[in-house]
Amino acid sequence: MKVALRILLERSVKKMGKGMNPIVKAAALEMIELAYNEGIYVQISAGYRSLEEQASLYGQGRVYIYNGKNYSNLAKPNVTNAKPGQSYHNFGLAIDFFIVSDDGKKAIWTVNSKWQRVAAIGKELGFIWGGDWSSFKDYPHLEMTGGLSYKQLQAGKKPYITSPKTSKGDGHIMSIQKTINSRYKTSIAVDGVYGPKTRSALIKGLQVELYKQFNKKLVVDGKWGPKTKNATVTIKKGASCNITWILQAALYMKGFNPDTLDGEFGGKTEAALYKYQKASRISADKLAGKVTWNELFA
Repeated sequence: MKVALRILLERSVKKMGKGMNPIVKAAALEMIELAYNEGIYVQISAGYRSLEEQASLYGQGRVYIYNGKNYSNLAKPNVTNAKPGQSYHNFGLAIDFFIVSDDGKKAIWTVNSKWQRVAAIGKELGFIWGGDWSSFKDYPHLEMTGGLSYKQLQAGKKPYITSPKTSKGDGHIMSIQKTINSRYKTSIAVDGVYGPKTRSALIKGLQVELYKQFNKKLVVDGKWGPKTKNATVTIKKGASCNITWILQAALYMKGFNPDTLDGEFGGKTEAALYKYQKASRISADKLAGKVTWNELFA
């Protein structure tokens, strides 16, 4: 039986972790879907990587001490030349991928025509492929740097990234952006990309609805602070309101499609929420409460 696209997406979201740049993450998921449509089954094996995790990888095959801790592991071969802070994974700007068998049960690491096709799709979406490097070929690796060096990123500079394909428009995201602008009097770009401004506008919408429906007195600033987090309410199947619409929009942005964005908390919205909760390793109770809202927007 052919592996379902949603399985590949769910596994990949889990592997990428919480620290991914949203555009890089969206492009990675779109790459998986585009490849799937061509009969190539792709999964992400790594995304965001902490400095400690990078130290552990760098320590394989060599003696290495980072922040006073020994990360040496001479029993394993070298897998990277990047020290902590010298990998775009450390900034949520890189992913690693591999091919899986048709049933999704076996990883295939052979760099064949399918692998090269996936890399080509990634490059069309704006990624740089490690397989094109001259010095150290890193065939699983794809990255978007925004033109910034490690030193610039370490200094706190934020990359400006647009993916050529996603920036032309995910129609559902465009519809969400249009609704936000109309409903909450914002002026975000209708570009089909889930970037920081769209995220902030969704938070503004939630703040407005919490005031309208539950008299929660919040500053409508689009920032996810402790007051907004504590003001959130729990909604569940059967809820019919604009807060449900915001939940549906946020789930879609995270790669978990509730099928319709109609403000009605039905079975498909509940299923999308459940899958998101499981992938995010939070309580999969099918209720959109404080923990879920915080996971969606923090």
